[in-house]
Amino acid sequence: MVEEPADNPYVRDPKTSFAPADELDEATAREQVAQLREAISYHDYRYYVENDPVIADSAYDTLFERLQTLEDAFDLHDENSPTQRVGGEPLDELETVEHVQPLLSLQSSGDAEEIRAFDRRIRETVGDVDYSAEPKFDGFSIEVVYEGGAFERAVTRGDGRAGEDVSANVRTIGSVPLRLPDDAPETLAVRGEVYMPRTGFQELNERRVERGDDPFANPRNAAAGTVRMLDPDTVADRPLDVFFYDIIDTSAALDSQREAFDLLRTLGFRVNDETTIVDDVDAVLDYRDRLMAARDDLEYEIDGVVAKVVEFDAREQLGSTARHPRWAFAYKFPPRTGQTTVERIVVQVGRTGKLTPVALLDPVDVQGVTISRATLHNAGQARELGVTPGATVEIERAGDVIPEVVEVVDAGEGEAFEMPDACPVCDSEVVREGEHHYCTNASCPAQLQRSLEHFCSRDAMDIEGLGAEAADQLVAAGLVESPADLYSLDREDLIELEGWGERSAENLLAELDASKDVTLGTFVYALGIRHVGTERARALAGAFSLDDLLDASADELQSVEDVGPEVAEAVVSYFDVDANVEMVERLLDAGVTPERRERGAELDGLTLVFTGSVPGYTRSELTERLETHGANVTSSVSGETDFLVVGENPGTRKREQAEEEEVETLDPDAFEERILSQL
Repeated sequence: MVEEPADNPYVRDPKTSFAPADELDEATAREQVAQLREAISYHDYRYYVENDPVIADSAYDTLFERLQTLEDAFDLHDENSPTQRVGGEPLDELETVEHVQPLLSLQSSGDAEEIRAFDRRIRETVGDVDYSAEPKFDGFSIEVVYEGGAFERAVTRGDGRAGEDVSANVRTIGSVPLRLPDDAPETLAVRGEVYMPRTGFQELNERRVERGDDPFANPRNAAAGTVRMLDPDTVADRPLDVFFYDIIDTSAALDSQREAFDLLRTLGFRVNDETTIVDDVDAVLDYRDRLMAARDDLEYEIDGVVAKVVEFDAREQLGSTARHPRWAFAYKFPPRTGQTTVERIVVQVGRTGKLTPVALLDPVDVQGVTISRATLHNAGQARELGVTPGATVEIERAGDVIPEVVEVVDAGEGEAFEMPDACPVCDSEVVREGEHHYCTNASCPAQLQRSLEHFCSRDAMDIEGLGAEAADQLVAAGLVESPADLYSLDREDLIELEGWGERSAENLLAELDASKDVTLGTFVYALGIRHVGTERARALAGAFSLDDLLDASADELQSVEDVGPEVAEAVVSYFDVDANVEMVERLLDAGVTPERRERGAELDGLTLVFTGSVPGYTRSELTERLETHGANVTSSVSGETDFLVVGENPGTRKREQAEEEEVETLDPDAFEERILSQL
C-alpha cells in the first residue's frame, strides 16, 4: 500500500487560496509544483485504487487547477504530471512496439478434469506447489513499462510479441500510476487488464443511444475499442479502469507471485481483492465455484478464474510452449444460454477460405448482452442439430463472448441447410475437406483483410504498420485486392487515407521495400496455405525450390517430415488455383526474392539451450538462425546439451541442471564470440 507522503502541505490540509502565480519566483513555483504532483498522485491512488478518498472533490479540484496554472505560467509541463490524464492531441496512428517479454495466452477449459490433469502434470514435474488463484478478467490486456519510476509506455497485447503503443490513452486512466514511489525498481514492466465497469458501460451506452449512435455490444468491446482510439481526449471521457496481475520484467529480485503481488500493491498498482493464494487444485475448484456464484454482483466482467504456480523457480522448470506457459491454466465458467428464433442462415468466409454457416437470430438478451447471430461451425453440425430458418434454438455465449447454437428446441419449417458449391463472395469453387468447406481463391475479398494481416505479421513478411485497421482501410479504399498489390502502393495513395500522414506512409513503404529480401520458408508461411505453419514452411523450403514446390505432387510433398496427406492436399490445392499462382508471380515481379537457404553444417550436431533473453534477438530469431546452420535448439538441459546460454533475467532451474550435467554455460558475449561469429 502506498504510504502517505510526509511533510506535504497538500495531502491532508489542501489550501483553498494561493498567492498569484506572477508573484512567485521560478524556484518557489518548482517546489510547489513538485508538492502538488505528489499530493495529487496520492489522492488519485486513494480515490481510484483504495476507493477511500481523504479530501473532498472540491479540494482536489483546487489542487489540480493550481497545478495546471503553475505548469502553464512557468512552462513546467511533464508528460507524467497528473494534468496529462485529461487527454491530448489526436494521434496520426498507433505505432507497433515489441514487448519486453512475450505476452503468451493461457491453456483453458471449462472441464474440471482438464485442470486436474494440469495439476497432475505440474506435480509430476516439480512436486507439490501452491497456486495463485485470480479472476479471469474479460477485458483488454496491456503491458505497461516504467523506467526510473516514471511511466514510459503502454502497449496492447497484439500478437503476443509486439503490440500497439497506446501510451497516450492509458495515461488518462486514473488507476494507472504515472510516477512510482522513490524506492521503486529502476526498471519495471507489468501486465494488466483494461476494463469498463458495468455501471460506466451502461451510462456510456445510454449517451450513445441518446445522440443516435449504435450502443456497444458488451463492456469488453467498449474497452478494447476505446484503448485503441486515436483521440486521447475521447478516451479520457470514457469510464476505463485497470487491474494489474503480473510483473513481466523488473530489476527487483522476486521469487514468487506472492512477492510480485506485494510489490505491485506497495508501488500503488490496483490489484484485484479477489486474488488469493491456495495450496491445491481442490481449493482452485472451490474458488472458481465461489466467483461464478458471485460474478453477477461484481462491477466488472469475468469469464473464469486463473491458476498460476506461485514459485518462479518451479515456473522456470516447467517452461512454456510457443503459445502458452505450462505453469498457468484458465478454468472457464460455463457459457450463458438463451432461446430465440433463427431468421435465416448465411455463410461467412474466413482468412483461410473456410466457410462457416452463421445463424441470424431474432435478437435476444443473454445476461445483458444482445445476441443477433451465432456460429454453427460447419454444415454437418447444422444438419445434425436440425437448424433451419424459423427454428427455436438454444444459444450460448462460449467464453461469454462468441455465441453458438447448441440445441434446437422447436424445429422450423425451413429447408435443411446445404453448403454452396461456389463461394458466396467471389463465386470461386468450394472444396470439401472432412467436415469443412473452403473457398479456393486466396484473393477472395472476404479473405483479403485477414490474409493481409497474416502476410504482414512478424513471423511472415514482418511489415510493421500494417495491422487490422490499416488492412481494412486499404481494402475498403480499393487499393489492395491481393497481397501483391501492397508493393504497388505509393505515397499519394496512403496519405489520402484517414489518420495517415507523410511519415506513416513513408514508414510503410520503407517496410515493404525491406521485406523483399526474405527466406523461402518465411515466404511460404506468409502465403497463408492451410495447415502450413512456420515449422512446416521451413521444412518445405528445405526440400523444394519455389518452382518445384508449385508443381509438387501430394506424394512428393509427403516425403517431407511432418507433411501428411491433409497438409499435402492443402498445398496442392493452393497452387492449383490460377489466382494464387498469379499472386506469387506478381510478388516476384515486384522484387520479392525468396531465398532458399540450405541447412548449413557450421554448427552441425551442436545442441544449445537458452535461459533468459539475449540482447538484440528474439528467441525465435535465434532458433531459426542456429538451426539454419545445423544446430539443435532444445527447451531443457540434458547430458546431450553442449551449451547453456545464460542471458538477461535467467531462471535458476536450467542453470542448476547445467551444473548437474556438467554443461558449459555461455553469457551473451561469449555466445556471440564462440557461436554466432562462426555464421
